[in-house]
Amino acid sequence: MSSANGSTIQDGVTGKPVELASFVRALVRAGRLSEQDADALLSLRRDRDDVKKPLLAWLAERDLVDQGPGNRALDIEALTRFLAEQSGQDYFRIDPLKIDVAQVTQVMSYAFTQRHNILAVEVRPLEVLIASTEPYINSWEVDLEHVLQKRIRRVVANPVEIKRLTTEFYSLANSISHANKSPARTMTGLSNLEQMLELGNIKDPEANDQHIVSIVDWLLQYAFDQRASDIHIEPRREKGNVRFRIDGVLYTVYALPMQVMNAVTSRIKILGRMNVAEKRRPQDGRLKTKSPSGEEIELRLSTLPTAFGEKLVMRIFDPEVLLRPFESLGLVGEDLQRWKSIIGHNHGIVIITGPTGSGKTTTLYSTLKMLATEEVNVCTIEDPIEMVEPRFNQMQVQDNIDLDFASGVKALLRQDPDIIMIGEVRDLDTAQMAVQAALTGHLVFTTLHTNDAPSAITRLLELGVPSYLIKATVVGVVAQRLVRVLCPHCKTETSISEGEWKIITNPFKMRVPKAISQSVGCLECRETGFKGRQGIYEVMPMSEALQMYVDDKSDLPKLRQEAYKEGMHSLRLSGALKVATGITTINEVLRVTPEQTK
Repeated sequence: MSSANGSTIQDGVTGKPVELASFVRALVRAGRLSEQDADALLSLRRDRDDVKKPLLAWLAERDLVDQGPGNRALDIEALTRFLAEQSGQDYFRIDPLKIDVAQVTQVMSYAFTQRHNILAVEVRPLEVLIASTEPYINSWEVDLEHVLQKRIRRVVANPVEIKRLTTEFYSLANSISHANKSPARTMTGLSNLEQMLELGNIKDPEANDQHIVSIVDWLLQYAFDQRASDIHIEPRREKGNVRFRIDGVLYTVYALPMQVMNAVTSRIKILGRMNVAEKRRPQDGRLKTKSPSGEEIELRLSTLPTAFGEKLVMRIFDPEVLLRPFESLGLVGEDLQRWKSIIGHNHGIVIITGPTGSGKTTTLYSTLKMLATEEVNVCTIEDPIEMVEPRFNQMQVQDNIDLDFASGVKALLRQDPDIIMIGEVRDLDTAQMAVQAALTGHLVFTTLHTNDAPSAITRLLELGVPSYLIKATVVGVVAQRLVRVLCPHCKTETSISEGEWKIITNPFKMRVPKAISQSVGCLECRETGFKGRQGIYEVMPMSEALQMYVDDKSDLPKLRQEAYKEGMHSLRLSGALKVATGITTINEVLRVTPEQTK
């Protein structure tokens, strides 16, 4: 390796920034970088733009190969970890969801963070964690300790993340602060049941205020970055909570002052073309925006009047989900073959069951999109329209003009449809229209709220549908749930006893796998051990043998037993197969599935 002037990385205690030459030499000494790559790096000329970049970011762009075990790429995270080891400071992976933005932005000014390339990441009773990109520069520590009256603990973090999150955090805090101080119009129509009268002091920022616009933009972009499926804005007595649902679990993101939260809700209602003045009734709306990568994303909006004001939930629909094959949704093997045989009928009723948030919409839309060729007319009636899809003719239920599911289906039948999707069968009128549509040669997809697939038959009987019509129309029922998938970066194998395996498979007999996977937790999955979700399915084609058990006094246990004999996997058994293949855990399957009976 060619020589170059400069101190070694360990000599950085002098308070100087880390230099290229010393850092590269340290990598070579540690066996992480080859002499050849080091020579090539030190011979490169860095232009003005390169010099402005953080050193670690510039090195990461060189596509260097780590000479240590595994021969992985020396990316920016690996380089940051190495710098932390060399400096004797802890490495810190910044997880925005675990940062109290309001608290950390009070530690120091934005100008101070920019000047020293540091960011407060955690405030404790006696100390403050400060993430930096230059571990050897400590000129700012004494002054900051004096101001804070707390001990400072240094950590090393990704310089690109520090720069990006510093801007985001302080911009958000600034917007909320200004919005909270905005002397705008007097607030009217508050629905807080505990609202105290503060004469001359009840102010609310305008929904179109620049700061409110910034907060809403940040909220949506942040949700996309974090892979959130839902955004909850929940009013409370003093502050409003913003929560994200990620992989089926809710995380608190921020606590907004109530007047700011009301303005944010109003802003989103305006964007969703909802009635801003109406705060007493639930409303539905929709919004289309773009993700950071430029892809169009649909959001379904729903408001609900609560004790402290309007609660707003935004459900995020990723268009990529609709393009995913059945296998990636979790439909594999025998279940997939049964599902394909069900949707292969040219007429009849196909029912998908499961609770809210179990993935019914995704399965329905993925199936319809596959079936929606140029040769067929696909019509839907939904409440509300979940995702706008150009291949479908979609109609929304509007109760204010007496357009319900039953009347909607009646109208659709005059539109020469081939495939009809009814959002949900809630009453006898809708069920009868679905039956009539199926009897007249249409393939009808719909949903029901039941625990498992066989229970859908008894639910139709309870609504008042005659058993002979169920026999004549229903071609298959699918029950589904969503389980969290183990993080591929950290999951490890573990053994399983016969007793543990029986918990999930009983009363069925299934060979005990040699090993299963367990969650560990890493930085990639935020220490949860899970990343993403997949469906588990209970697929029940209506065979002639099963139809024999459908009558006015239908015996559900016998119907279920016959379905098992014909090869139907229960939800837990379907989950057990995913446990055996290392996709999820036993506890996760037990968490989302009902107890099974034979």
